[in-house]
Amino acid sequence: MARICLDVCCLNRPFDDQAQARIHLEAEAVLTILSRFVTGDWEWLGSEVIDLEIGRTPDPERRRRVRSLASRAHEVIHVRQAETERARQLEAWGMSAFDALHVACAESSAADVFLTTDDRLLSRLMEHAGELSVRPENPLAWIGEVG
Repeated sequence: MARICLDVCCLNRPFDDQAQARIHLEAEAVLTILSRFVTGDWEWLGSEVIDLEIGRTPDPERRRRVRSLASRAHEVIHVRQAETERARQLEAWGMSAFDALHVACAESSAADVFLTTDDRLLSRLMEHAGELSVRPENPLAWIGEVG
Protein backbone atom coordinates (compact mmCIF):
# COMPACT_ATOMS: atom_id res chain seq x y z
CA MET A 1 0.00 0.00 0.00
CA ALA A 2 1.37 3.40 -0.98
CA ARG A 3 2.17 5.77 1.89
CA ILE A 4 1.51 9.34 0.76
CA CYS A 5 2.14 12.81 2.19
CA LEU A 6 0.23 15.81 0.86
CA ASP A 7 1.43 19.31 1.62
CA VAL A 8 -0.90 22.17 2.48
CA CYS A 9 -0.81 23.45 -1.11
CA CYS A 10 -2.42 20.16 -2.19
CA LEU A 11 -5.05 20.39 0.53
CA ASN A 12 -5.89 23.94 -0.58
CA ARG A 13 -6.10 23.10 -4.28
CA PRO A 14 -9.77 21.95 -4.30
CA PHE A 15 -10.72 25.34 -2.78
CA ASP A 16 -8.70 27.48 -5.23
CA ASP A 17 -10.29 29.33 -8.15
CA GLN A 18 -10.93 26.59 -10.72
CA ALA A 19 -10.96 28.93 -13.75
CA GLN A 20 -7.42 27.97 -14.79
CA ALA A 21 -7.15 24.55 -16.40
CA ARG A 22 -4.03 23.56 -14.47
CA ILE A 23 -5.60 24.41 -11.10
CA HIS A 24 -8.76 22.53 -11.99
CA LEU A 25 -6.85 19.43 -13.12
CA GLU A 26 -4.64 19.45 -10.02
CA ALA A 27 -7.74 19.83 -7.85
CA GLU A 28 -9.31 16.81 -9.55
CA ALA A 29 -6.10 14.83 -9.01
CA VAL A 30 -6.06 15.75 -5.30
CA LEU A 31 -9.73 14.77 -4.96
CA THR A 32 -9.02 11.45 -6.66
CA ILE A 33 -6.15 10.79 -4.26
CA LEU A 34 -8.33 11.69 -1.29
CA SER A 35 -10.99 9.26 -2.50
CA ARG A 36 -8.38 6.48 -2.70
CA PHE A 37 -7.52 7.18 0.95
CA VAL A 38 -11.18 6.71 1.85
CA THR A 39 -11.37 3.38 0.03
CA GLY A 40 -8.24 2.20 1.81
CA ASP A 41 -6.15 1.81 -1.35
CA TRP A 42 -3.50 4.19 -0.04
CA GLU A 43 -2.37 5.40 3.37
CA TRP A 44 -2.42 9.12 4.10
CA LEU A 45 0.39 10.42 6.29
CA GLY A 46 -0.21 13.83 7.81
CA SER A 47 1.93 15.73 10.27
CA GLU A 48 1.61 18.20 13.07
CA VAL A 49 3.41 20.66 10.78
CA ILE A 50 0.38 20.61 8.49
CA ASP A 51 -1.86 21.55 11.40
CA LEU A 52 0.41 24.49 12.28
CA GLU A 53 0.54 25.72 8.68
CA ILE A 54 -3.22 25.44 8.22
CA GLY A 55 -3.66 27.50 11.38
CA ARG A 56 -1.95 30.39 9.59
CA THR A 57 -4.58 30.46 6.83
CA PRO A 58 -6.12 33.94 7.01
CA ASP A 59 -9.57 33.06 5.66
CA PRO A 60 -11.51 31.32 8.46
CA GLU A 61 -13.82 29.37 6.12
CA ARG A 62 -10.94 28.07 4.01
CA ARG A 63 -9.01 27.24 7.19
CA ARG A 64 -12.01 25.24 8.46
CA ARG A 65 -12.36 23.34 5.17
CA VAL A 66 -8.68 22.53 4.83
CA ARG A 67 -8.44 21.54 8.50
CA SER A 68 -11.43 19.23 7.96
CA LEU A 69 -9.63 17.51 5.09
CA ALA A 70 -6.36 17.21 7.01
CA SER A 71 -8.12 15.67 9.99
CA ARG A 72 -8.82 12.56 7.91
CA ALA A 73 -5.16 11.53 7.63
CA HIS A 74 -4.58 7.94 8.70
CA GLU A 75 -1.46 8.80 10.68
CA VAL A 76 -0.04 12.05 12.05
CA ILE A 77 3.74 12.34 12.18
CA HIS A 78 5.12 14.29 15.13
CA VAL A 79 8.14 16.55 14.86
CA ARG A 80 11.01 15.28 16.95
CA GLN A 81 14.69 16.12 17.12
CA ALA A 82 15.53 14.02 14.04
CA GLU A 83 12.93 15.82 11.91
CA THR A 84 14.11 19.22 13.16
CA GLU A 85 17.73 18.42 12.32
CA ARG A 86 16.82 17.10 8.87
CA ALA A 87 14.67 20.17 8.24
CA ARG A 88 17.67 22.41 8.90
CA GLN A 89 19.57 20.56 6.19
CA LEU A 90 16.65 20.91 3.79
CA GLU A 91 16.29 24.64 4.52
CA ALA A 92 19.86 25.07 3.27
CA TRP A 93 18.51 24.05 -0.16
CA GLY A 94 16.37 27.19 -0.16
CA MET A 95 13.02 26.01 1.11
CA SER A 96 10.89 27.46 3.88
CA ALA A 97 10.92 26.09 7.41
CA PHE A 98 7.39 24.69 7.00
CA ASP A 99 8.25 22.98 3.70
CA ALA A 100 11.47 21.57 5.14
CA LEU A 101 9.61 20.15 8.14
CA HIS A 102 6.92 18.64 5.86
CA VAL A 103 9.58 16.86 3.83
CA ALA A 104 11.51 15.76 6.93
CA CYS A 105 8.31 14.25 8.35
CA ALA A 106 7.61 12.50 5.05
CA GLU A 107 11.09 11.00 5.08
CA SER A 108 10.97 9.88 8.71
CA SER A 109 7.58 8.23 8.21
CA ALA A 110 8.88 6.21 5.26
CA ALA A 111 6.42 7.82 2.86
CA ASP A 112 6.64 6.62 -0.71
CA VAL A 113 5.76 10.00 -2.21
CA PHE A 114 5.52 13.63 -1.10
CA LEU A 115 2.97 15.49 -3.20
CA THR A 116 2.93 19.25 -3.73
CA THR A 117 1.45 21.72 -6.20
CA ASP A 118 4.11 24.29 -5.26
CA ASP A 119 6.34 24.55 -8.35
CA ARG A 120 9.17 26.27 -6.50
CA LEU A 121 9.27 23.63 -3.77
CA LEU A 122 8.99 20.78 -6.27
CA SER A 123 11.84 22.22 -8.31
CA ARG A 124 14.08 22.44 -5.23
CA LEU A 125 13.24 18.88 -4.26
CA MET A 126 13.82 17.54 -7.76
CA GLU A 127 17.26 19.20 -7.82
CA HIS A 128 18.13 17.12 -4.76
CA ALA A 129 16.04 14.01 -5.47
CA GLY A 130 19.06 11.74 -5.06
CA GLU A 131 19.54 13.05 -1.53
CA LEU A 132 15.95 12.38 -0.44
CA SER A 133 14.41 9.20 0.90
CA VAL A 134 10.96 10.22 -0.40
CA ARG A 135 9.91 10.83 -3.97
CA PRO A 136 8.72 14.41 -4.63
CA GLU A 137 5.95 14.77 -7.20
CA ASN A 138 3.09 16.91 -8.43
CA PRO A 139 -0.24 15.16 -7.70
CA LEU A 140 -1.47 15.48 -11.29
CA ALA A 141 1.69 13.94 -12.74
CA TRP A 142 1.74 11.24 -10.07
CA ILE A 143 -1.91 10.21 -10.43
CA GLY A 144 -1.39 10.08 -14.19
CA GLU A 145 1.45 7.63 -13.63
CA VAL A 146 -0.15 5.36 -11.03
CA GLY A 147 -3.74 5.61 -12.25
